[in-house]
Amino acid sequence: MTTPHAVLWIDHEEARLFRFTAEDVERVDLHAATHLHHHLRRDKDRKLSDPHLYESAAKHLADAERILVVGPGTAKLEFIRHLHAHERAVEAKVVAVESIDHPTDGQLIAYARQYFKHSDRMTG
Repeated sequence: MTTPHAVLWIDHEEARLFRFTAEDVERVDLHAATHLHHHLRRDKDRKLSDPHLYESAAKHLADAERILVVGPGTAKLEFIRHLHAHERAVEAKVVAVESIDHPTDGQLIAYARQYFKHSDRMTG
């Protein structure tokens, strides 16, 4: 599905990706590898990142024109660093990175639609 807009909600365990138009919404669920769900003592109990989660998310976002990346913690920023190092074409499509806790699907889609409605007016 080629879409103008996408929103990615991501934490260290999972990602919910929505590609959408004014009429349609497509949801993709991604999950981190279970063997990476442990803590690092030397990093103040920060969870390990799963590069496969980031690679999969980038692959699913490749056909979007504009991407909003959101999430509750540091995974969204780690995802941006992954894009910068490995997926520059996808990185160029990211228009914003914002902190959002744990919205429902409906709340996330409404937030993203509102964001892009305002953003699209600003950019023409």
